[in-house]
Amino acid sequence: MLERKILHNLSAWKNNPDRMCLMIKGARQVGKSTTIQEFCKKNYKYFIEMNFIANEEYKEIFAGNLEKENILKQITLYFPTAEFIPNETVIFLDEIQDCPRAITALKFLAQDKRFDVITSGSILGITYKRDKKKQPPSVPVGYVEHLEMHSLDFEEFLWANKIRKETIAEIKAFYDQKTPVLPAMHTKMLELFREYIVVGGMPHVVQNFVDTHNFGNVLKLQRDILEDYKKDIAKYAEGIEKVKVRDCFVSIPNHLAKKYKKFQWTIVEKHGSARKYKDSIMWLIDAGMVEKCNNLAIPELPLAGNVKDGEFKIYMRDTGLLVAMLEDGSQKNVINGDLGIYKGALYENVVADIFRKSGKHLFYFARDNRFEIDFVVRVDDVATAVEVKAGDNTKAWSVVTMVGRYGMKRAVKLSTKNVGVDGKIETLPLYMSIFI
Repeated sequence: MLERKILHNLSAWKNNPDRMCLMIKGARQVGKSTTIQEFCKKNYKYFIEMNFIANEEYKEIFAGNLEKENILKQITLYFPTAEFIPNETVIFLDEIQDCPRAITALKFLAQDKRFDVITSGSILGITYKRDKKKQPPSVPVGYVEHLEMHSLDFEEFLWANKIRKETIAEIKAFYDQKTPVLPAMHTKMLELFREYIVVGGMPHVVQNFVDTHNFGNVLKLQRDILEDYKKDIAKYAEGIEKVKVRDCFVSIPNHLAKKYKKFQWTIVEKHGSARKYKDSIMWLIDAGMVEKCNNLAIPELPLAGNVKDGEFKIYMRDTGLLVAMLEDGSQKNVINGDLGIYKGALYENVVADIFRKSGKHLFYFARDNRFEIDFVVRVDDVATAVEVKAGDNTKAWSVVTMVGRYGMKRAVKLSTKNVGVDGKIETLPLYMSIFI
């Protein structure tokens, strides 16, 4: 079983005496159900699980009166051995997007302190699920706590590959002290980082990789997920939006291949425009498939207050899926470090994914297709410029410009080189992006 950081969030929720119902949302196949099941079985004596897709009969529990006593009576019809004991009973409502009345019922279930309630569903289903006659009820405000789940981050990937937490702490010490990592350790971490780019963080893919180390299996599983994503687009997007969302999705590798990666509507379609495709991009963001990185008017705090409207980059949420969107042989190219222009795009994408999974909002700074710094992030209340290099060539005049012309107090160059410091500019190995 893969160790997931979100289990700590679940424990904190359970230990809160004023806890509400918990709704865990996330993209398809990021491990929501498996993680919740593991947590519930370890932390509760009585575990009641309803999956509204696997067993549609469970929807009947919420078909009538939604008062809590009636719901509990209906539950006992389906689960005769159910016991409702404070701190010992949990109800898990899985794929809740397929039972809108269960979403409404969360208000009433939250009022009963004899049991806990955890729900899960795809962001797509909860946000875009449609009824032909009416919109589904919204999530009851004030009765539900929300938690978003991602695929495995790089640190979780290291755990899966049997890298001890003590070893990661040692590497963190080199980061804190700004001293070079031991050569053997540095080489091994770069190898694992390249593997993470190829494998990504989808739990089923990662588990298969650590069990078999078969990149062929990895690619097949990833492409199956991509096909499922396309099916979700067909299922949840409405009307002509289906085609537009799909066109935006499949165009992502073409955007990232450019030297300056600002999203251009004309790459989606020759005469494309924001008016035509803006909602389609938002659909993909809401679905948890892609992440938006906004351009800044000025690289100063507060970053969110300095965003330039309409200028942004798009990254895939899982870099392994991005590699799978490329032609056969791309895995080998990444591992061997000879992917040409896409190499830089993949390394930039994985750093974006690492930053987002650590809770950072994504920003960059660019001027007139002549100057671009990959990321500007808030670190210890300092606006920090981050440039990503796929190899060991750390010459980056953009970083020097950020420090000299724009007065940045801190700048970081991520590359395959070991740790080094030159004034306000730090050179860090790519794998240390998890510590920034």
